[in-house]
Amino acid sequence: MKKIVIFLLVIITLGFDTQKEEAFSGGEYLKFRVHYGIINAGYATIEVKDATYNNQSVYRVIGKGFSTGMTKFFFNVEDVYESYIDTDTRNPYKFVRKINEGGYTKNQEGFFNQKTNKILVKDYKHKTEKTFDFPKNTQDILSSFYYLRNYPNINKIKAGESVMIDMFFDNETTKFKLKFIGREDIKTKFGVVSAMIFKPLVQSGRVFKEQESLTIWISDDYNKIPIRIKATLLVGSIKADLEEYKGLNNPFKLKAK
Repeated sequence: MKKIVIFLLVIITLGFDTQKEEAFSGGEYLKFRVHYGIINAGYATIEVKDATYNNQSVYRVIGKGFSTGMTKFFFNVEDVYESYIDTDTRNPYKFVRKINEGGYTKNQEGFFNQKTNKILVKDYKHKTEKTFDFPKNTQDILSSFYYLRNYPNINKIKAGESVMIDMFFDNETTKFKLKFIGREDIKTKFGVVSAMIFKPLVQSGRVFKEQESLTIWISDDYNKIPIRIKATLLVGSIKADLEEYKGLNNPFKLKAK
């Protein structure tokens, strides 16, 4: 179960489409119920707030993950991620990463300089500061979600094709590749939802069984939010379902009964 919440926050970055309307705005809130096998392992939330950073209008995105019930006693998870995102370019100015996963901890902040394409990472646990270069339009783990939700021309994607972006995570920029599988109507607690299906390529051998161990269902509407997530881990499997939503910028479309 190690790093379950990191997994959730990464895969939450998959909602996107060519938009006639903005996919989100300040006040949006999403909550996911996480199951490890048959066990209710915890919850993950992500919300958007209107804010100001260095005299710039930004979206302050806050992602949290926490274990519940008996899982909390065996493997306690308390994670907080934040990202400060430019409201026009969708590029990040700052990220915050404070995690505690069964005693594995991190306490970092990263500061993106979008003019020089350099990021200063302050590690408060190890008392270090390091500077890294990054390509234009590089995202952090949370800003990727919002950057991709208005990604151009995704409606023209065909089954088997992929989309790739640059994402800065764990002191390096990596290619985050998403493979489109197709479309499907799925049953949820809210009703039947039309969804786009994607498989992100992940690193195998550490947490996930294979590179294509993850499957994500994204609402096929202007919101493009994750509805369901499934993964095969080295030990067991994990599933997350959308449990609650508030403040969506567009109507949440359900299939007629």
